[in-house]
Amino acid sequence: MAESCRIVAEVFEGIKKKISPGVSTKEINEFAESYIISRGARPAFKGYRGYPASVCTSINEQVVHGIPSSQKLREGDIISLDIGVFYKGFYGDAAVTLPVGSVSNQAMKLISVTEKALEAGMERAVAGNRLSDISSAIQGCVEAEGFSIVRSFVGHGIGRELHEEPQIPNFGKPGEGPELRPGMTLAIEPMVNEGGWEVVILNDGWTAVTKDRSLSAHFEHTVAITKNGCNILTKL
Repeated sequence: MAESCRIVAEVFEGIKKKISPGVSTKEINEFAESYIISRGARPAFKGYRGYPASVCTSINEQVVHGIPSSQKLREGDIISLDIGVFYKGFYGDAAVTLPVGSVSNQAMKLISVTEKALEAGMERAVAGNRLSDISSAIQGCVEAEGFSIVRSFVGHGIGRELHEEPQIPNFGKPGEGPELRPGMTLAIEPMVNEGGWEVVILNDGWTAVTKDRSLSAHFEHTVAITKNGCNILTKL
């Protein structure tokens, strides 16, 4: 899993250098797919339940599962990128939201709070805690800053399958759910909206957008729970 997750992290390092006004989401997808294949791995998302691409590219009010196209990034956009890799029998999965050129202070705050919420959740991903300790930490971090946490999509277990039990909501009371044990591998992924938490699915059957069309951000890491704490696998 660590090897698969490392490839995910490497793809993001390459993509970050390419994010700029005028670049199309299709170009981002082509770069990621080419790199993943060059490392002897397979894009995990392509063909998964019929999804047509290797990367989810979600711009501005798009929450998750945006499909790459000829659409070009514009100055002031924010883009959420979600990438999965399958390598030697195991999956890795991560997401990041990036600014395109110069963005508004509110957009930067949204990105920062979402990343902090992921960090807060990972800090609770330690042996002996309960699953909802992760959920509660994420929700508390987000709502303290005046944003809302998406409820329609959740984090998940990951390993030999892309999505495994348990589901990991990004909201809830602490102290509930299964006890976290060494050896568990989880994909923790807060999705945070500038406005309300409600989302709707567009006619393509995939792209989720905020119901009020406010901005949305998404961060994700695959982590392993060890005796010595949380090991972030999708971080170089």
